[in-house]
Amino acid sequence: MGNRRFFERQPGMTVAEIISLTGAETSEAARLSHPIRDVAPAEFAGPHDLTFIESNKYLGALATTRAGACLMPKRFEDKAPTGLIVLRTNEPYRAFVAVHRKLYPQSLRPRSLFENSGIFEGATIHPTARLESDVTVDPGAVIGPRAEIGSGSIVGATTVIGPDVTIGRDCAIGAGSSIMHALIGDRVVIHPGCRIGQDGFGYTTDAAQQKIPQTGRVIIQNDVEIGAGTTIDRGGIRDTVIGEASKIDNSCQIGHNVMIGRHCIVVAQSGLSGSTTLEDFAVLGGSVGLAPHVTVGRGSQVAARSGIMHDIPPGEIWGGYPGKPIKQWMREVATLARLIAPGDKGRAIRSDEKS
Repeated sequence: MGNRRFFERQPGMTVAEIISLTGAETSEAARLSHPIRDVAPAEFAGPHDLTFIESNKYLGALATTRAGACLMPKRFEDKAPTGLIVLRTNEPYRAFVAVHRKLYPQSLRPRSLFENSGIFEGATIHPTARLESDVTVDPGAVIGPRAEIGSGSIVGATTVIGPDVTIGRDCAIGAGSSIMHALIGDRVVIHPGCRIGQDGFGYTTDAAQQKIPQTGRVIIQNDVEIGAGTTIDRGGIRDTVIGEASKIDNSCQIGHNVMIGRHCIVVAQSGLSGSTTLEDFAVLGGSVGLAPHVTVGRGSQVAARSGIMHDIPPGEIWGGYPGKPIKQWMREVATLARLIAPGDKGRAIRSDEKS
């Protein structure tokens, strides 16, 4: 398959530059000029690669690594092989990410897949649309009447921007997305294949099943990132809102009228029913389902694959189906496991064991 790389790497850094960037410490003063050209897992790293270790699980890989330098907590320093430059830090992974970002800045947001700059002649832009300077529009994109796009933004190939949509500055809209009935802030990243602003799922419950009008909007605030294949429905009689700096993973469903606060995290395959609310800093694990009108309080967390039927107070951790406080759920799971353990198979529960 060859050694083809899909991201351009920066020239590299010296150990001294890595220390300056991350705040790590080393006892290898004589090797501060050692060049680091790339990052790699410990088991695959070479003499000019940086790696990291942060748990006992990877001590075997540390013992045999051929990496040039390794970020690690001080407690692992005596486990490092001879010749490895040890960079001590309390947060090795965070430091590793800082270096990785420095070496591969182009990986942080979608780029023009056609390596295009400016407006490609194959794009279709309505005469009333307004594009600021330095906007990139890839082949096959369609930008509708009165749409507005800020400078530095990229509209990917075959993406459709509907009438009156506004997109702020320095945004990246991935290929094959559709955006309608939406107002989008600055520095928003929308990965390929997203569907934003279509009508929500609403019908009357009588035999006629009449479609309920969905006349709200989608409002996406600054610095939001939305993963590939995610859908965000527009509001019914109010707006669907994604708050500042929130991160939504791939293949999520955000229903109509949902309110997501600032700095929230929604992990892949989660589904938020209509009119649910995530307060600031809430976190949903993968494949979480929220029933309609549920509120997840500020700073609360929900374990993966949980189904939440009731409001969660601020700062709590819930899990299970139906969801409940995490300690209660774990006690119930442990109790059930004891009841069906092989040694207890078929054993009747005595009357004094019943609660």
